[in-house]
Amino acid sequence: MIKAGIIGAAGYTAGELIRILMYHPKTELTFVYSTSNAGNKISDVHQDLEGNLDLRFTDTIQADIDVLFLCLGHGNSSKFLHKNNFSKTTKIIDLSNDFRLEDDKIFENKEFVYGLPEMNRESILEADYIANPGCFATAIQLAILPLASSGLIKNDIHVNATTGATGAGTSLSKTTHFTWRDNNFSSYKVFTHQHLGEINQSISQLQDSFKDEVIFIPNRGDFSRGIYVTLYTDFDGTIEEAKDIYKKFYFDAKFTFVSDKEIFLKQVVNTNKCLINLHKHKGKLLITSVIDNLLKGASGQAVQNMNLMFGLDESLGLNLKANYF
Repeated sequence: MIKAGIIGAAGYTAGELIRILMYHPKTELTFVYSTSNAGNKISDVHQDLEGNLDLRFTDTIQADIDVLFLCLGHGNSSKFLHKNNFSKTTKIIDLSNDFRLEDDKIFENKEFVYGLPEMNRESILEADYIANPGCFATAIQLAILPLASSGLIKNDIHVNATTGATGAGTSLSKTTHFTWRDNNFSSYKVFTHQHLGEINQSISQLQDSFKDEVIFIPNRGDFSRGIYVTLYTDFDGTIEEAKDIYKKFYFDAKFTFVSDKEIFLKQVVNTNKCLINLHKHKGKLLITSVIDNLLKGASGQAVQNMNLMFGLDESLGLNLKANYF
């Protein structure tokens, strides 16, 4: 069994990670670290686990585990690893943005691989340290990387994407209260979202001639979970040629599928899937992409990476079903 530990385990992504690992046939959840909740039952925080899990939060680290998941706020993973040592054989999967960019991927002799399996599967298989992609970044990259891989991005990419309330985490702010979110819709961090760095990096790695701009408008939606992305760019080919490019790029992907029908959030919420749909209008190719921000956009993808790192079936423990109704 793979002995797993989680650091920073009171948030939404940590809760999803606990739920997956406790039922994963090859993992044993050894400890869940939280200084603010030390001694409390995990089910006191993640209340849906009442009756399913007797484990308690701890402020003691077990250094000899097989895999460590970091579910800390952005900027805190590097601080934590600087202060705490683990076995040389411990694999680390970080869910923050601390190690995603090329300039940040090497940390104290640890080289982090960007953990987007549809792009870096072979590198992930050999990796000891993974920088798990961001949620918006995952949905947007999966929508555009097939074009980049074929060298077909000719100009700017215009992106409009909406995330559910869980994308903001558990900390309260003006825009996370129910009375603000309910019956509401808004944009934020327009043109400047932090995931743009990793998106541009991945596009440039597949198409080094890309010198244009990803113009990104992120939105807050009036729903709990999921990300709905529409993006468009110029495309000279036919819709049939575009579909052929995408289906060939994802022909062996475990969780990313190109649909000939219009897609919607309920198809992917509570799953590790990404669905993609293509539409051609005059000279523009419209690509729609949907994921669950907490699963394919975070914890599900982290376990997908763990499976690859330990030589397991990529989908093990991740055959999750959408709550369609």
